[in-house]
Amino acid sequence: MDIASKVEVIPPSFVVTNTYAGTVVYGPGGKYGPRIQMDLQLVLVHSGSMTVEIDGVPFSVPPESIALLKPGHEEMFHFNEKRDTWHRWIAVAVDPLLPDAEAYFDSLPLYIPLTTRLNQLTDMLMSLQNDGCSTEDEVVKALGRSALWLYATEYLHLGLNHLKHPAVLLAVETIHERFGEELNLKDLSLITGKTPEHMIRLFQRDEGVTPIQYLWQYRVKKGLELLRSTGLNIGEVAEQSGFKTSYHFARTIKRHTGLTPSEIRKEHYNKPYRSGANG
Repeated sequence: MDIASKVEVIPPSFVVTNTYAGTVVYGPGGKYGPRIQMDLQLVLVHSGSMTVEIDGVPFSVPPESIALLKPGHEEMFHFNEKRDTWHRWIAVAVDPLLPDAEAYFDSLPLYIPLTTRLNQLTDMLMSLQNDGCSTEDEVVKALGRSALWLYATEYLHLGLNHLKHPAVLLAVETIHERFGEELNLKDLSLITGKTPEHMIRLFQRDEGVTPIQYLWQYRVKKGLELLRSTGLNIGEVAEQSGFKTSYHFARTIKRHTGLTPSEIRKEHYNKPYRSGANG
């Protein structure tokens, strides 16, 4: 059963004891934590961005996103270094989750794009609080429960292309930062805390390729960029792109493009100069 079909089934039951919504702005470079997450919490990042370390593993959450945080994990928040970060949150306190409910929420992604409906539901909760409703009022608790189900529903409606597993996001970020280094499936497995077999399944679902295929595709992409934008010789481009030899680099480039590295560079430099944003 894939994740989309998991979201379609009737969600497992759990007991909401109270719900609270809030808002805060952190200045550039702000931090919060560490803390142990006690609730099921939705964090709406309206502007700026944040990196949240969950049990020591960092995950980036971009602006205009909503993140789902789950109880029992240590969290440390680092906010955008260059601009204010405004976020709101809905904290839904629940009785200890049964295994099926815990597995259900674990199957959902760390974050999804912030949608109008989730924004409106947060507005409604904050309006009720401002009017004096208690965090334990039934209507407030019901809205907290609804926010969680809406997160799952929006995930299903938005489609899987935008909603990748946190382990895949972390592995992709690692590949983008370290593609020029020695990097293999075991390394990515250790970094993400997933078995190699699990990583392969997640990547094939979210990226359509295995982690190592993704790594080599990215190396080819960066190699082509270096060929076209720098004066590095072929051996230097190969080394910086993560290829062990210039022969391996040239053969791989030829297989992907039909051209040798020298032909690609010559073709690029022979193009007529075009000025202006619209050419």
